Amino acid sequence: MSLSLRTPESFPAFPFDPPYSIQVDLMKHVYSAIENRKVAIIESPTGTGKTLSLLCATLTWLMDEKQRAKKGKLPESRRSGDAPDWVVEQTRQRLIRELEVEEQETRDRLIKARKREEAMVKMSKARVKKRQKTTEQSHTTDEIEGDDMFLPDEDVDTDDNISPSVRALMAKFEIGGNKANGWDGAANTPHATKIYYASRTHSQLTQVIPELRRLNLHADISTVQHTTATPGVKRSAEEIESDDITTLFTPAVALGSRKQLCIHEELRRNRWDLDDKCRDLLDAKADKRCPYLPPIGDESKMIDFRDQVLSTPKDIEELAEAGKIADTCPYFGSRHAIPQAELVTLPYNLLLHKGAREALGIDLRDQVVVIDEAHNLISTLLSITSARLTSRALGVAFAQVCHYVAKFRTRLLAFHMLHLKRLVTFMKALKEYLVEWAKSPASASQAHAKTKTEALTPARLLERVGKNVAGFNFLEIESYLRKSKVAKKISKYAEASSFHSNLPNHESITLPPLQHVEALIVALVSANEDGCVMLTCTGPDDVEVKYQTLNPSPAFMEVVESCRAVILAGGTMSPMSDIIAQLFYPLESSRLSTFSCGHIMPPSNLLGVALGNGPSGVELDYRVEQQQSDKVVMELGQILLNLCRLLPAGTVAFFPSYRFLAKVRTLWEKQGTLMKLTQRKQIFFEPHDSTDVDATLKAYSQAAKGTSNGALLFAVIGAKLSEGLNFSDELARAVIIIGLPFPNLGSAELQERMKFVRTKSNSQSQSQGKKDPGVELYENICMNSVNQSIGRAIRHRNDWAALIFLDKRYKSQTIKNKLSGWIQPHYHPVDTFGQGIKALSSFYQSHRT
Repeated sequence: MSLSLRTPESFPAFPFDPPYSIQVDLMKHVYSAIENRKVAIIESPTGTGKTLSLLCATLTWLMDEKQRAKKGKLPESRRSGDAPDWVVEQTRQRLIRELEVEEQETRDRLIKARKREEAMVKMSKARVKKRQKTTEQSHTTDEIEGDDMFLPDEDVDTDDNISPSVRALMAKFEIGGNKANGWDGAANTPHATKIYYASRTHSQLTQVIPELRRLNLHADISTVQHTTATPGVKRSAEEIESDDITTLFTPAVALGSRKQLCIHEELRRNRWDLDDKCRDLLDAKADKRCPYLPPIGDESKMIDFRDQVLSTPKDIEELAEAGKIADTCPYFGSRHAIPQAELVTLPYNLLLHKGAREALGIDLRDQVVVIDEAHNLISTLLSITSARLTSRALGVAFAQVCHYVAKFRTRLLAFHMLHLKRLVTFMKALKEYLVEWAKSPASASQAHAKTKTEALTPARLLERVGKNVAGFNFLEIESYLRKSKVAKKISKYAEASSFHSNLPNHESITLPPLQHVEALIVALVSANEDGCVMLTCTGPDDVEVKYQTLNPSPAFMEVVESCRAVILAGGTMSPMSDIIAQLFYPLESSRLSTFSCGHIMPPSNLLGVALGNGPSGVELDYRVEQQQSDKVVMELGQILLNLCRLLPAGTVAFFPSYRFLAKVRTLWEKQGTLMKLTQRKQIFFEPHDSTDVDATLKAYSQAAKGTSNGALLFAVIGAKLSEGLNFSDELARAVIIIGLPFPNLGSAELQERMKFVRTKSNSQSQSQGKKDPGVELYENICMNSVNQSIGRAIRHRNDWAALIFLDKRYKSQTIKNKLSGWIQPHYHPVDTFGQGIKALSSFYQSHRT
């Protein structure tokens, strides 16, 4: 009897009937990838129902997997062939019935929780919410018992610097272990298969829950229709309809930080670190503990809230509100719900960081991971283990530690003094070395660079720092800093004692500088051949030390090797070869699959035109060395003046850099070109300050929709307006890409990455004439940014826009091949500027009629 799942031809849970063919193809690909334990890279442009399709495919597979698990539920002793067939079948049927009873108990429990929640919501609306009492609790958050609170934690010789009572609570509330699952004895599934759905930010994850609510999960919840095994026990339609509506949802939980989920008002207003004070309240006596946690030994309230969390899908804001109504901590409540949740949404930095996964109790063994908005995955992986420290911050941290040691010298135990003296010695030696390095002449290779910079190995840096630190065991120092939390203690003492007010320019010290030192030490301890240290002069008296990971693969391969399947999805995943080369080179090619679909819009709704010549016949070449030419800038102005005669409503023009945009703006103002453009469209520029973005977008939107000529917005590729924003309909009837945003080839960091990919690349493949992997990386970084900017335009099925590429290099086949797959069929390089204007004129004429 085979228990393999066949890929379904249809997906009854999908809420729209019929789905578009590309949506069915995407769902079938995802379903097959999960069943066959693959890593799939999915490209589905915005507006094609990507999130809905991903949820439908993964949860359909999960429902089928649950039914398959019932059929395979048979003790190994019964599979030996010794028992008669009728005994084996009886045993199997009994185990299936037991699982069905457990499932029904879980459903009943969640139905009750949903009804209980509805009653609580009604009560909360009927009464006036009293303000939380703070008089009795204020001393738990503000009280400073002398200077004892600034002393290092003493329990530094154990694996966990948490007191026994806090450790017990963390085991129950924060760590998704078996203890948390055994409180009520009902339907505990600590190792149940789950879907971990991750995206870059919480705002992106808020779109997941509404899409989950759309799914018709009851449509196929009672049986597996796609297995080759004997069907299981079905439930009738009447039974399904008689159930409470809450049973139609997959048990789901959204994970957030304390800052998003803490409902302790006094704690949130407190100036001390929220995470640390939360832990302090966990360890406090009964009358001083957080009022939103149950008393020790009485966890029934938390169990009830866990069921409430699971009874209906809730995003972060809804989860926080539910916690307020239930007077129960939603931060720990959500973590307690992880074991029994079937869908877990979380920011992917929590998923990618091993320490964060362990703190959350997330076990990825044989689980399914979906990473949406995965075009940022590589940069996130590189940043997770990176660390930055400036010599100025180092100087402040050094002064803080010296001041702290002088104050508490007589009260610190010997081993604290030993480690702190080692820390002081290291910081002093590093500080002196950075001053010396800044004064030394640049090497021959850096003589032409505007900024002095150097790359070296971590071992080489420590060697240069000097013999005073040569014998230090940095593993011990890192362990001490982590367990004693002395970096935070010293920073808090410096703040409480107004230490910063005695320092020059203290206003610009925004983050605890000693924690930057600690982060650098942690990075140096964990460093390997895949990382390097960059030294850069950032000012006359400042040097930046940065540890940079060059290889994003190892951290992610830990996830891949644990999971059953991993799905990377995004609207613009091209060029996919770059993702495969950087992340999956250790993976067998048989485990990889890729999928790129077109758009659901009609083909006539998109036109891509690549212009290699201006109206005067001059070749368009916006390389860095050409961008400062007045002739090039004025030709660009003439191109836009011609285009603005054709382009309706809103147009977004992306420049390759702020520097080029500033040059263009200055010369156009001087020569009168900007005034001519203003006569044809209302002009807006991307603001330098992020706080001004909303106001600029609001004004641009009003002008694009509300004026006859429309508006023109100048932005920069890879900056504030090139990702995550929605320029749908009249906001972008055209997107103009000016030049190619290649990264600075003179960057020492980029040079190290290019050198690294060349080193790890197979030398044989290079000898066979394949492209230089360093050049490939260089091009891919550029085209990934271009694809992101292009993706701002077409946002739904009925949207339409033209994409205009200004640069002769866009006419090459190499560049075309690196554009997103859904754009390529609509991409038309033209020989002359007149041909491009003609194609655009016909495109807009067709949409006017």
